[in-house]
Amino acid sequence: MTVRELELRAAKARLLGLEMVYRAASGHIGGSLSAMDILTELYNEVMRVDPANPRDPGRDRFVMSKGHCTPGLYPVLALRGFFPEKDLELFRSIEGHMSGHPDMVHVAGVDMSTGSLGQGLAAAGGMALAGKVDGRDYRVYALMGDGEIEEGEIWEAAMAIHKYKLDNLCGIVDVNGLQIDGATADVMPSEPLDAKFAAFGWHVIKADGHDFGSLRAAFAEAAGTKGVPSVILAHTTKGKGVSFMENNAGWHGKAPNAEQYEQARAELVSAIEKLEVD
Repeated sequence: MTVRELELRAAKARLLGLEMVYRAASGHIGGSLSAMDILTELYNEVMRVDPANPRDPGRDRFVMSKGHCTPGLYPVLALRGFFPEKDLELFRSIEGHMSGHPDMVHVAGVDMSTGSLGQGLAAAGGMALAGKVDGRDYRVYALMGDGEIEEGEIWEAAMAIHKYKLDNLCGIVDVNGLQIDGATADVMPSEPLDAKFAAFGWHVIKADGHDFGSLRAAFAEAAGTKGVPSVILAHTTKGKGVSFMENNAGWHGKAPNAEQYEQARAELVSAIEKLEVD
């Protein structure tokens, strides 16, 4: 896909994610919007997946460690063809199977059920180790939040992943600088992330999480790194694409009201129309 095609797909995914959260009157929109370009790049350019065979043993795996961000993951999966877009209308509905956190049992394309923050990297490490033991060539990707990595299990997993030389694993940190209670720098400062991951033996790559050229180069560098795991520190904007949600911690986990929805929808539709014309 061209960069413009990827930008258009991500813009459409943002609109679908907004509609999901508004319809359900709940959901985590801020971190979903910040991660949308990363997810779009992964599922359309980087990962070896087949929507017609979502359980292919040779597929690449993805773990949404920041599991509350299904309004980011589910639209990307739908647009990739894993299930009909109409299924998104069942998000957080008691009649449906689209729960607020990734569900590997009921949602095609989901490789790991997550939700409790801090656990996803360990699960991804297990998948990567299994691939090494079984002699398979698949790669594993795990997306973490920069608030989530305050959890100790992330760093326990980071140690183990380095010990077993899991160069078939690539971690991604969505560095948007905000978490539910405010700025990560105020709640529990975690910088410098590059020095910390390097101290744990990881190959560190920095990228612009909203630039597909930057993301493409980062994932290529990770794939070419041998002997140690890689982590991409993707700098993003929380609430990306909706003016009043951007860089606003208050939009971590709430739904817009009718007036806010209409404004957000208008902004996202305008972005889509511009990309379609250009």
